[in-house]
Amino acid sequence: MAFFEKQGRNLVFRENGETVMVSPWGRNSLRMRAKILEDIGDESAALLAPGEMSEPVIEIGEMEASITNGKIHARLVVNPWGKALQTTFYNEKGEVLLQEIPNGGALQKKARHFRPLQGGAFSLKASFVANPKEKIYGMGQYQQERMDLKGCSLELAHRNSQASVPFYISNLGYGFLWNNAAVGEVHFGTNTMEWTSMATRQLDYWITAGDTPAEIEEAYADVTGKAPMMPEYGLGFWQCKLRYYNQEQVLEIAREYKRREIPVDVLVIDYYHWPRCGDWRFDEEYFPAPEEMVRELHEMGIETMVSIWPQVDWRSENYEEMKQQGLLVKSNIGLDVQMLFHGNNVFMDATNPRTRDYVWEKCKKNYADLGIRTFWLDEAEPEFTTYEFENYRYQAGPVAEIGNIYPREYARLFYEGQQANGQEDIVNLIRCAWAGSQRYGALVWSGDIMSTYEDFRKQICAGIHMGISGIPWWTTDIGGFHGGVTADPDFRELLVRWFQFGTFCPVMRIHGCRQPGKQIINKAGEVREQTGADNEIWSFGEEAYPILVKFIRLREKMRDYTRSLMKEAHEKGTPVMRALFYEFPQDTNCWDITDEYLYGPDLLIAPVCHEHAMSRSVYLPAGAVWTDANTGKQYEGGQTLEVEAPLATLPVFVRDGRQAWIVGEI
Repeated sequence: MAFFEKQGRNLVFRENGETVMVSPWGRNSLRMRAKILEDIGDESAALLAPGEMSEPVIEIGEMEASITNGKIHARLVVNPWGKALQTTFYNEKGEVLLQEIPNGGALQKKARHFRPLQGGAFSLKASFVANPKEKIYGMGQYQQERMDLKGCSLELAHRNSQASVPFYISNLGYGFLWNNAAVGEVHFGTNTMEWTSMATRQLDYWITAGDTPAEIEEAYADVTGKAPMMPEYGLGFWQCKLRYYNQEQVLEIAREYKRREIPVDVLVIDYYHWPRCGDWRFDEEYFPAPEEMVRELHEMGIETMVSIWPQVDWRSENYEEMKQQGLLVKSNIGLDVQMLFHGNNVFMDATNPRTRDYVWEKCKKNYADLGIRTFWLDEAEPEFTTYEFENYRYQAGPVAEIGNIYPREYARLFYEGQQANGQEDIVNLIRCAWAGSQRYGALVWSGDIMSTYEDFRKQICAGIHMGISGIPWWTTDIGGFHGGVTADPDFRELLVRWFQFGTFCPVMRIHGCRQPGKQIINKAGEVREQTGADNEIWSFGEEAYPILVKFIRLREKMRDYTRSLMKEAHEKGTPVMRALFYEFPQDTNCWDITDEYLYGPDLLIAPVCHEHAMSRSVYLPAGAVWTDANTGKQYEGGQTLEVEAPLATLPVFVRDGRQAWIVGEI
């Protein structure tokens, strides 16, 4: 009886209806797939076809087999009790990276547990042995003030301000991608690590070994894709608020920035500039001459970004046609009302190629043909009013089984449309992402967060984790979205501190629903979405204004450096916003820092993220000499300093004198 066989470059195991296949997939990497009573499928939720690779080394015995691809080695062993297969992954030193759980003898546990569902799918649980010394980073964006995810339970699903990207880097020297778009959970427990899928057809994951976090990250980017080159207009300051509700207001704000000689790269026109969700055009009552508006903004050197929502109101001029053509997300039971907001809404189905073509043609005619070159893809999860994932179906399959690809396909809709329209410098702001979103020009922002110091601190962690997850373009609403009162002194202080942080994010963008708001009623007497209080840099008082101007001008001076970071992200998949351990993996202290990060390789950023704080402690990684950008003093790494930080300043340290120009500029 032969459990193992070689099929081309693959190692295959069969027993009692289960087929397991381990395949080389990129440098130093393996792909693991398993299926019940069917051949292994070639479909892939996130992985691209690997490039050229050397031939793997496969060895087969009676009760065990192995496969080696570069620095990673997998050993597959059949347990005599129940013929259960256990796979262990090793690095080239023979150290265990990751191991499936054993069956436990009489316990008869299953490392790959398929439970059948109606319709041919399975619920799935994959279980691994937990290593108590392991630290875990990545997994996308979760609203928590944590770096090491060991001990965390995470939902594998998207929500407003939550982006599930199921890739992590381990301090043990490997990276892991759960190549499955199903809604589920992961538990990084202290006794076991468990991945679950609500509904799926096959187990599928990818693992890579590397000597450094950078080597692991670059291998992951090779098999999931890299961001395009960030356009020049992505390097400066973006002005936004909820919401500039008419053409006159948009132009007044732009002209005032121009008059003050303050550079703005992008000015954003937020939602409900349209008559109904799903119309995808300007409302003539408030924007009577949008082409002229866009032309004037361009003459001032400002790109126009417009908000897009994937919702389609029952009253939209496109609803009946889209419903008839099958271009909408379908509810399995009950009424097709998937979001209640200014009416009954359903979502366009971004997984359907015909939907992507239909929506892009509307947006091309009504936006791109007017000169608009960048879009704000809001509601990208999508934001179901109730996240009852099992109640919805996409063209690509049930949401429970495939739902996490939606934000990636939404980004793809616009990226491919813009490319077909002849545009090359593409960046689109989007509220969610999944593995591979980066290759479609997705700039993810962290959603509708609160204007609090707690939320501010959470965004520092979120940005670092997103970079590790392969999404180098990330930003946040400077000042937070909900709860900021423009005239409140405490909020003004928070906004200044957040603005300083935003200067050293991949994209610098101010936004928020500032209070108090103002009600908008159209000529027909219909209540429209409100406009918030002022949110321009001159809106927050005389003390704040010169500080904000200083940091915008600093961002301008950083263009060459930021451009170099974007080039590295484009070519290698390197995060722009980096955990300290990314550059200093040998310094064990760097693996536990939650409120510092590196902006590229050379600038250490320590945001002031506690209320009324005018100083903070800063850890300087060992292995470098650090220059305080405020004072010019030099310090050896491997120590913690207490650093003064008056409101006008931000603790920034320069590594080994590489970016000396910034000293004295902060």
